[in-house]
This record gives sequence, structure tokens and C-alpha cells, in this order.
Amino acid sequence: MHRYLRLFAVLLFLGVLLAIFELPGLRDHFNLEFLRHEILGNKFSGLLLFVLLFSLGNLIHVPGWVFLAAAVLALGRIWGGVVTYLAATVSCTVTFLVIRLVGGNALRTLNNKLVARILRQIDGRPVKSVFALRVLFQTAPSLNYALAISGIDFWNYLAGTVLGLPLPIAAYCLFFDYLAKMSGIR
Repeated sequence: MHRYLRLFAVLLFLGVLLAIFELPGLRDHFNLEFLRHEILGNKFSGLLLFVLLFSLGNLIHVPGWVFLAAAVLALGRIWGGVVTYLAATVSCTVTFLVIRLVGGNALRTLNNKLVARILRQIDGRPVKSVFALRVLFQTAPSLNYALAISGIDFWNYLAGTVLGLPLPIAAYCLFFDYLAKMSGIR
């Protein structure tokens, strides 16, 4: 039972955090128009708020593409991409550190062959594994949670994140810029 305590702590943390934001309707403010308005309203404080909300949004499972789309619509595909890349890196780092603090390396304590096999793959090539996962799943909150409790070294996690995020962010920037031009928003 002791081996499941840290996993339970992570689930409890996630549940409480979601309830704090979901019940009073605060999570509804994590939308495209609100984020775009904040970025455009005041460049410096708006960008700081953007990074803060991206970090918080990642913890409460708000998809990263919402933040990326808002940044592209507010700042264009180049600067929107740069700001999103920096905010996404901070967001993934914050999520990792918070969840690692709560859950430790909880996945390592499980007696499960599939989990053990996945962890061996990550251990064999940690930076390459995180890189590949970032290219495929970008800033997916569930991925951040899983990697945080996997026991992966923080610096390997950060290196894989820094190297893996540019390609999908660039692709999404082009996509959202195209949609904005087609819809007449920009």
C-alpha cells in the first residue's frame, strides 16, 4: 500500500487543484480571447501573466495550444512562437518541479512490467525520449505529470523539453497564423 501513497498524493493534488479552479468557474477564463486580450493590453505585464497562466493551466490540464493560438493572434507567428516557446518551457518546468515535489518518483515504486519497460526505455536515452515525447505531445499536462513521477533526472527532462518543443510550436504557429489570415482576424 505504501508504494501507492505518492501516486495517490499526485491524484489528490490534481483533484483539489481542479476543484479550486473548476467549481467557481475560474478555469473558464483560460480561453483564447482572454489570453489574447491580456497580451495585447500591456506587453510586459501581459506577457508575465501569460507565462503564469500557461504554468497554472498546465497544472490544471488546459491544453497548450490555447496559449499558443492566443500568442500567435496577438503577436504574430514569429513573436507569438518565441513567447510561447519560453512560456511552454517555464510551464513544463514548473509542472515537473511541483509534481516531483508531491509525487517523487512514484512510478519507480510500482511493480508493473509495462511501467518497468517504459522506464528502462527512458533511462537508456532520457534526453532523446523526452525530445520524442515533446515532438509528439508538446506540453501535454499528462505527459508532464508522468515524466515528473518517472524519476527522470531534471536536467535530462529540461534538455529534452528545450530541444523537443521548437518543431511542434513552429508547426502550430504556421497553422494558427494561416487560420487567422483565412478568417480575417489578422
